[in-house]
Amino acid sequence: MARMVPLIAGLLLVAGAQAAPARPAHYRQAPDPLPAALADAPGQIVAGNCAGCHSLDYITTQPRGKGAQFWRDEVTKMVNVYKAPLAPADADTVAGILDHKFGGAG
Repeated sequence: MARMVPLIAGLLLVAGAQAAPARPAHYRQAPDPLPAALADAPGQIVAGNCAGCHSLDYITTQPRGKGAQFWRDEVTKMVNVYKAPLAPADADTVAGILDHKFGGAG
């Protein structure tokens, strides 16, 4: 029994250490700068709907000249696959703005 006391004491220490609540880590990320191509009112609609999930550079660096169907498909993918919180009317608006801004061969 005397040999069990140190073992029990050690187990209690380990259990107590594991029971201590972990402190949450807090990170503060600098806001993504607004690209010049999205600085106007329509661009801000895109930024407001898209920046919550990914960098706005993800949008502005897409290949040019892909056209309206490309942008409709991209927005549909964001909604259906990645669960972007866009209502259908808003998704159409965002896709239209993206096509207007980036759909041409520019």
